[in-house]
Amino acid sequence: MKDDRQEFEAKKRQDANRMSQDPAVRDAANTLYAKAYEYDYTYMWSWMGVPIIQSPDDICAMQEIIWETKPQVIVETGVARGGSILFSAAMLQLLGEGKVIGVDIEIRPHNRESIETHPLAHRVELIEADAVADATLEQVRQSIGDAERVMVVLDSNHTHDHVLAELRAYAPLVSPSQSLIVADTAVELDITPTERDRPWGVGDNPMTAMRQYLTETDDFVSEKFINEKLLLTSNPDGYLRRKPSA
Repeated sequence: MKDDRQEFEAKKRQDANRMSQDPAVRDAANTLYAKAYEYDYTYMWSWMGVPIIQSPDDICAMQEIIWETKPQVIVETGVARGGSILFSAAMLQLLGEGKVIGVDIEIRPHNRESIETHPLAHRVELIEADAVADATLEQVRQSIGDAERVMVVLDSNHTHDHVLAELRAYAPLVSPSQSLIVADTAVELDITPTERDRPWGVGDNPMTAMRQYLTETDDFVSEKFINEKLLLTSNPDGYLRRKPSA
């Protein structure tokens, strides 16, 4: 029997593209996501014992991206409880090199302890500071050093102004052919109902910031296959790839 992997991969992409254009599928996914969000669905998951606060769809998408692009450094703004940082660290451990730089204006002591006592702590560097402050950016650049493959994940304060500031500061750090992920773009779709007091909402969120930023640069394109196949995602259309070097 011949190896049909090439045809298999091509069919996946065709199916994802067709599915992305099926309003019944998209509407059903958004309805389910919104209903599940009422129960803090993304809070139910952990990575290697630490809360990750991500949808399983997004975790799997991140795995595919990291395995394909093999970044040497992953910069993540927003540390929260640490699971996402440790997920990235686990992927880098499998790749055999690299580190995660986690930046957050506040890293609570118990969350820091969860990260720094974890078996993957040697792959993590934490920076507790304002992500868009000049001094913080300089510290991040110094930590990146001469790494040739840098990926960025933006997942901290989700207001338009803050995410736009992060995009302007961190997107230029992304290496050619590496990924930029803008988290929680789902806020714009009004499918993330919450009783928590949040300063972001429809019209003021990561998606609106991303859309504005993409009018300021042509360095990035959509991760088409990833964005088309995701259903229960917190980050619709939030997966970008920096164009290769000319």
